[in-house]
Amino acid sequence: MKPYIEERAVQAANFIISKKATVRETAKKFGISKSTVHKDVTERLEKINPQLAMEARAILDKNKADRHLRGGNATREKYLGGMK
Repeated sequence: MKPYIEERAVQAANFIISKKATVRETAKKFGISKSTVHKDVTERLEKINPQLAMEARAILDKNKADRHLRGGNATREKYLGGMK
């Protein structure tokens, strides 16, 4: 694996952990695709730093479990904001 990919994977994981960020937020921050973020954190990082990968994965799993709530809140805001 190329060094810049390893560094990007570690930086993305650290960002996710420190900000409790979603894959989408991380992708936007680093200017890469959501697929790349996911692959970096779930596959590549396990080979580089398994402990860091486990911590980041826990946050991503929680975000995935909560995504239906965030979507519902966004829809609610959209319609309540439009009615004012």
